[in-house]
Amino acid sequence: MLELKNVTYKIRDEKTNTDKTVLKDISISFPDNKLTVITGQNGSGKSTLIKLIMGIISPTSGEIFYNGKNITNLSLNERVSLGLTIAFQQPVRFKGLTVKNLLDVASEKSNKVSDACEYLSKVGLCAKNYLNRELDGTLSGGELKRIELAISLAKGGEVFLFDEPEAGIDLWSFDSLIDIFKSLKDKTVIIVSHQEKILENADYLLLIENDGYKMGSKEEVYSSLKKEPLCRKLGGANE
Repeated sequence: MLELKNVTYKIRDEKTNTDKTVLKDISISFPDNKLTVITGQNGSGKSTLIKLIMGIISPTSGEIFYNGKNITNLSLNERVSLGLTIAFQQPVRFKGLTVKNLLDVASEKSNKVSDACEYLSKVGLCAKNYLNRELDGTLSGGELKRIELAISLAKGGEVFLFDEPEAGIDLWSFDSLIDIFKSLKDKTVIIVSHQEKILENADYLLLIENDGYKMGSKEEVYSSLKKEPLCRKLGGANE
């Protein structure tokens, strides 16, 4: 199980020379083998929480545990080796490396073409058009997003974290995206999203607001979101 205990994160405001609290005293446990969606208004700290879990940034105070092990001071690579996998909101471009190269690196083996094709097919890409493509400026943001999702699947692991995976995904591919999450039902999946359809497919919701947070079953938390228009409650567009 992934647990956060009294996690606080602050950043320094250089203009005022004061500390700004982004997340305050977060204590939550993410249920194993369930889909949890982190949602909330823009700027509430959703993406920051994902970065803290993966060790991209360090908490100002508090601790993070995975399967009883304190991972607070472990690096990103060390957390990946324990079974945590992340797909970023803005995929990175790697000039000179092909999609097949990155799938091989992610899975730590030389994939058969058929296996590599399967990863790409799951995210709605025609494999023959992409296996030998470089991750450079010729790919659109949506294409890069899907490729990164495929790379996350190739990595494997026990905990999958996705930061606004719907960004850049067209309407016709959205159902395929939902199917990917459903296919990971035996894994722990944590998604940052505003998208109502993703929220509806969650087992648990973590609502982060400027004055605190609420964690519970979808039914418990979703009812509070439904009391007012969702786009207004969540701040509209992507963070």
